[in-house]
Amino acid sequence: MIHLSFSLPEPGSPWRRTWEGAKQGDPAGLAEIDLRYKYFGVNVEMIVGGVEAISKRRFVTLVDLALSLSHAERRISSGEDAAFGFTESEEVIHLRHDGDLIVVTSSKRAWRVSVEREELASSFSRFLREAYSHLTSEIPGLVTNPVIRQMLPE
Repeated sequence: MIHLSFSLPEPGSPWRRTWEGAKQGDPAGLAEIDLRYKYFGVNVEMIVGGVEAISKRRFVTLVDLALSLSHAERRISSGEDAAFGFTESEEVIHLRHDGDLIVVTSSKRAWRVSVEREELASSFSRFLREAYSHLTSEIPGLVTNPVIRQMLPE
């Protein structure tokens, strides 16, 4: 079982202001570096097989994580190993094939959990669609941003 979700920070939080800043100017022209590291802070939670892989207390920028998950989803779907990390820390989550399973591990914490490849790929795709939908409903001009369009699962 996989739970992968995000939530917006509480009102008044400095992370909440990262959403307001993106509404200034032309959303279609926002640069990838700004989208990845400056805008759209969220709390993220990922629980895989009862193991908290990403704590719901962790703040990340949504676009950076979504692009990383999009890349990881493509790799695991094509039979390759993958990994994703966080700008805010040195931790890397590794995704390694073991037959039809994906073994999920952390570079910083001592846990190891296995999950079906299709289940992991599906949870990543759902997360990406939800992130895309939330971003483009909050700021409709992002629909034409080429970086945001990369988030969509294929």
